[in-house]
Amino acid sequence: MVNWGIIGFGRMGLTFANAIEEIENSKLISIASKSGKKFKDYQNSTYEEIINSKDINSVYVSTLNNTHIDIINKLCDANKNILCEKPVSTNYNDLRNLHKKIQQKQISFFEAIAYYSHPQTLMILELIESGEIGEIKKIESNFGFKAKYNPESRLFDKKLGGGAIYDLGCYPISFAMLFSKDHNKIKIQDRILDYAPSKVDNDAKATLICDDSFECKIHVSINNDLDNTCKIHGSKGYIKVLDPWLPKKESQVEISNNKHFYLKNISSKISIYANQIKNVSDFIISEKNKSKNLFDIKKSLINMKLVEDWLKN
Repeated sequence: MVNWGIIGFGRMGLTFANAIEEIENSKLISIASKSGKKFKDYQNSTYEEIINSKDINSVYVSTLNNTHIDIINKLCDANKNILCEKPVSTNYNDLRNLHKKIQQKQISFFEAIAYYSHPQTLMILELIESGEIGEIKKIESNFGFKAKYNPESRLFDKKLGGGAIYDLGCYPISFAMLFSKDHNKIKIQDRILDYAPSKVDNDAKATLICDDSFECKIHVSINNDLDNTCKIHGSKGYIKVLDPWLPKKESQVEISNNKHFYLKNISSKISIYANQIKNVSDFIISEKNKSKNLFDIKKSLINMKLVEDWLKN
């Protein structure tokens, strides 16, 4: 059993608290909310109380983007396992230093790219590996919504790690990483960025070159409603993921190959976030339960480097 604490109890903190009740290998011990939000009969602890608690061995961090590194460093010093909301950092160098500390402390650390843990993602990987659509030739991946402009919102405040790329860029980048054999060779080019009055990017496009063999067209936006799908084009057909980022318990993907077109149904007994907590807790309990559908610190470093390359002036 993994005993969890939550630091930061906004929308995602509440989502985590509800999701943990779906699974048996994890238990919520305490929450910490600076705004004073409460959850059922749980006591609202301070950040320091959760960091130093002897009853808690793992912590979910869902505070503002610009606060993550400081909190994670304190959790590392307390030898806590960590699941942190994306993005872990707003600076590659800070994340690289954190990587060294995580290695020294030998703690389990994961970035909360939740869709990686959903059965839909594993099924897509199995279809690709089985040659269902042949060799990958091109990928299209996007995530965007229209947010009302507010310079005081975290989405539009540069100091708080705002902007479309910091908020959403990890999704299409991580999707390309699923199919790349060498993450270190992924390159970014053809960048197009539009900016909000507060000077954060509110719409961004780019192309990722993966394994020198296929490209991934990526697009994120906090200024436009995009179709929020992914399409993998292969030499024999394609797979279209209709709900890649937040698949529900029942989801579908479209598949077309030289033989026929069909819909593939995927079922999960638990929610996307419960799947993530279960997989992370399984790993913490025993590394023999290691799942390739988790986003570890090495993947976070690759993602952060590509995010910074995408943002370069």
